[in-house]
Amino acid sequence: MTIESLTVPDLGGAEQVEVIEILVVTGDQVAAEESIIVLETDKATMEIPSPLDGTISSLSVNVGDKLNEGDQYGEIETSSSATVDALQEKLDDVAQEAEQPETSETHGAITATVEPAMSSIEIIPVPDLGGSDQVEVIELLVKIGEEVDAEQSIITLETDKASMEVPAGKSGRVEKILLTLGDRVSVGDAMIELVVSEASTQAPVNNAAVRKIETDSVEAKALAQSAPNKNPAVNSGKPQEEIKPSGKVHAGPAVRKLAREFGVDLSLVKGTGVRARVTKDDVQSHVKSALQNPTISGSGIPKVAQIDFSKFGEIESLPLNKIKLATAKNMTAAWLNVPQVTQFDQADITELEAFRKRVNSKPTTEQKLSAVPFVMKALALAMKEFPQFNASLSADGQSLVYKKYINIGVAVDTPNGLLVPVVRDVDQKSVTQIAQDLTDKAQKARSGKLGLADMQGGCLSVSSLGGIGGTAFTPIVNAPEVAILGLSRAEMKPMWNGSDFVPKLILPLSLSYDHRVIDGAEAARFSQCLAVLLGDIRHLVL
Repeated sequence: MTIESLTVPDLGGAEQVEVIEILVVTGDQVAAEESIIVLETDKATMEIPSPLDGTISSLSVNVGDKLNEGDQYGEIETSSSATVDALQEKLDDVAQEAEQPETSETHGAITATVEPAMSSIEIIPVPDLGGSDQVEVIELLVKIGEEVDAEQSIITLETDKASMEVPAGKSGRVEKILLTLGDRVSVGDAMIELVVSEASTQAPVNNAAVRKIETDSVEAKALAQSAPNKNPAVNSGKPQEEIKPSGKVHAGPAVRKLAREFGVDLSLVKGTGVRARVTKDDVQSHVKSALQNPTISGSGIPKVAQIDFSKFGEIESLPLNKIKLATAKNMTAAWLNVPQVTQFDQADITELEAFRKRVNSKPTTEQKLSAVPFVMKALALAMKEFPQFNASLSADGQSLVYKKYINIGVAVDTPNGLLVPVVRDVDQKSVTQIAQDLTDKAQKARSGKLGLADMQGGCLSVSSLGGIGGTAFTPIVNAPEVAILGLSRAEMKPMWNGSDFVPKLILPLSLSYDHRVIDGAEAARFSQCLAVLLGDIRHLVL
């Protein structure tokens, strides 16, 4: 029997990636390359496959956990016979535990292992709440198996006027959690079961021990009235490396409530309290900095009116999947931050199309060619001649970052939404190599196997609707890139050659660009350069 660790592979530089789905359970037989968990970043979801055949012996992650490259998320047993024995033992244990009677009444289904007889299990009740009744549980601060002391907070309650943290009152280990988020409790209701030693004595718990902080201070009200927008996207305007989202934030209930009122993500606030604890002053300073930051986007934009569509007839509401939600978020940010202009042009691809058909008709041709790889090759040459199209604006907007490599992203339509795999070093590859690379990544995208690294590092993007139809459109720049090229359906048109009209296959081009970096004259020259390259593909081999 061999036990191998399951670790997170290369995530393309991403950190603290969230687990959104677990596809197997302990005891499942899996084959190599079979997906085990699903991770999600702001831009994409990815399935993490098993590296070998075997049986899942343990899983050490839950939905919502954050993982980095190299983190262990489980173990796999490569001996199937040993796994069967282990599963049988677990089934026997479960059956034996099911025959044992319950010893206490519970309000939840979260349990832990039984403590040896030398320790006692006590139910910790809700203390005096100062006359409040039916107070909502808004946060669980401990987990099963966690050691707590008498003064450590175990739950957070919230009334209409205040939030409060309730301490354990005794030292011990959490055996059961008898409440869930959203429950309403009163004095004397059971909170947790605690395994305590006989030497443990209960600390007095009263209104003073329940850490209660009012949140309707004059300062908070004044700041709330001055804020034009309570948007979770608010940031402090500090350099990104100074503020990195973390998975755990130390803050009291009043601070958390204040942050919710302002729509502030506490993981973006730098704490100045003890052990980097976030204080109310930290939240207020964060909001003030955001209001003074001229680069803040979306501030003051009115919301779309909410309408009850069921008044007009039958409706059906379906949630957006993760990819569409991520796309909506990124495109909204790009639209609000980037002043975009679209330049329309057209290219004569009559000779290109004739050559493409001749190549594809040969029986020796293994990789079929579409027009897109030719366009990508032409783009690479045009980007060398116009380097501002292969650049990105710095975070402070004061400089331009020129890239010495040419990677081009291509939008791929998948069953779950739009993904943009990146083909690297396009300028160094032949048209056939570009086509093969693009085909491989498009297949991965449609099968859900595309990794995050495959969608990073793009310099310019291509969105092709030629296979569907249309004459022109305005694609949205995929920031921090500064341009995107849209391709519509090519069609035969009569073109004047100086003496008469001749039929030509015309490809519509829609070039959207960031007007902070590229002006109209540069965009027109770039578009014309691209049209010339596509009009005579002999330029592609020079």
